[in-house]
Amino acid sequence: MLFKSLEFKNVVGQKVKVMDIPVLEEDSPYYFLIQVRLQTFITSLYGDRKVKKCYSFKEHLKRVLKWPVYEEIFKSPELKNNA
Repeated sequence: MLFKSLEFKNVVGQKVKVMDIPVLEEDSPYYFLIQVRLQTFITSLYGDRKVKKCYSFKEHLKRVLKWPVYEEIFKSPELKNNA
């Protein structure tokens, strides 16, 4: 699975980095879910004055999503013959 990261400055001017954002295909059933969750997460960080410098979006999703949905998004394909 591919991951992307995003850097921006919040209201106060501090640089904030969000890592581990999953890249899904547009036809994926979870594409819209990830986009909405990412937008709400970034909005909450943008207005917060007490922020850390670096956040993991994957860890945030682990806390807010139901476990079967989280596993379905981040499942790794099984490799055949240990390849």
